[in-house]
Amino acid sequence: MAARNLSSTSSSGVDELLFRNDAVSLCLLVNRRHRTLRIIDFRAGPTPSKRNFVLSAAKREGVEKIFTLVERDEVPTWTRLGFAREGSIPGFYKRSDAWILGAVVAQMSPSLREESGDEEGAEGDDRAGSPAVLLAERTIARARRLLREGEGRPLPAIKIAPASAVELRRAVAAAQRAGRALTGFEPFGRDAVRTGYVLSARGGFTLHAAWEMQSCFGNSFLEILSSPRHESERLATTAAIGALCDRLVEEKAVSTFTFAPADDQELCGALLANGFRRSAVLARHLVVGRARKDAILWAKKLVAPDA
Repeated sequence: MAARNLSSTSSSGVDELLFRNDAVSLCLLVNRRHRTLRIIDFRAGPTPSKRNFVLSAAKREGVEKIFTLVERDEVPTWTRLGFAREGSIPGFYKRSDAWILGAVVAQMSPSLREESGDEEGAEGDDRAGSPAVLLAERTIARARRLLREGEGRPLPAIKIAPASAVELRRAVAAAQRAGRALTGFEPFGRDAVRTGYVLSARGGFTLHAAWEMQSCFGNSFLEILSSPRHESERLATTAAIGALCDRLVEEKAVSTFTFAPADDQELCGALLANGFRRSAVLARHLVVGRARKDAILWAKKLVAPDA
């Protein structure tokens, strides 16, 4: 069975690979920057051929981390295929959560997991004691201390303006040269609408951000280009994230989520201050500079879904 490359890395940073035969129907979204692969599965079932296709594609494309988003009833399928349940995205499907199951390619076992009856409870890297979760917990504890120490300090006024695709590309290139880019604003899903912004405050603070929305579900994937480096930038980033969330509410988004490096206490502090909650810990999910990092998925409910 052949793969068909449906998009170009030069334009989006993500390649879309489609696999189809009588047993398997998959779309694989390959993020070249982070060397991750998101699996979109159109045919349920824990078949060996599905696992083999995903693994062979990951190795061929130089991918280090693979993951999928599924509803609860599909969690056992993916744990049998060797994936760990890393957490969830609350309200991803508007009225139900999306469960994230992931695997580090180099750590995957050579065969399917046997039926054990406990797949629903298997938490993988979201289990207490895993290195990624322990790192995330330490970072969150430090971020909470930062917030307590800075309690009462005013946030700066933020100006928010649309940013063109050209402006975002230039900002990404500059952040990459400095080793500070958290993202290249690559697509997370298929056929989603992406909107870019530039946020600024007095003192020379500038932050580029973008979100991707799926209006049918009401969810939004929020990305900021770089992390704050010190307290004044953290306060400005806190205000900027608040302004972005306000704008998302105006755009009728029900919920939002974002990724942050699991060792980044300044960015975690800015997200905590805006009411985001840790919803997942993803092993080896991001590349920042030249370093591969674990990630925390932060989520926030913006408004209640329509009845």
